[in-house]
Amino acid sequence: QVQLVESGGGSVQTGGSLRLSCQVFAYAYNTGVMGWFRQAPGKEREGVAAIDAYGRTTYMDSVQGRFTISQDNAKTTLYLQMNSLKPEDTAMYYCAMHSGSLLSLGRNFYRYWGQGTQVTVSS
Repeated sequence: QVQLVESGGGSVQTGGSLRLSCQVFAYAYNTGVMGWFRQAPGKEREGVAAIDAYGRTTYMDSVQGRFTISQDNAKTTLYLQMNSLKPEDTAMYYCAMHSGSLLSLGRNFYRYWGQGTQVTVSS
């Protein structure tokens, strides 16, 4: 059984920061690759950042240099540090996991998803 629980969302002004967390409950599963996705109203869900078991990371172009994905050594918590937030970052943010090794931002690779946490950035 896999359960992903996000927290840390909220409302901030442009230029502010937030840190999202995702508690990973995946007993006997290989956590493989973990990712953060987001979905704004009326838009498709898009990959924001991902990290593999070796700590390698990948980011979507628009958050490169502003967001940082990380996980604790036990791989029980995934983080997304978001700095210099912009109104266009406003979305529901989801934590996701797949048990393979492909470091990808493609949502179809990810089998397990959390319920999401809302991030709102006002101008």
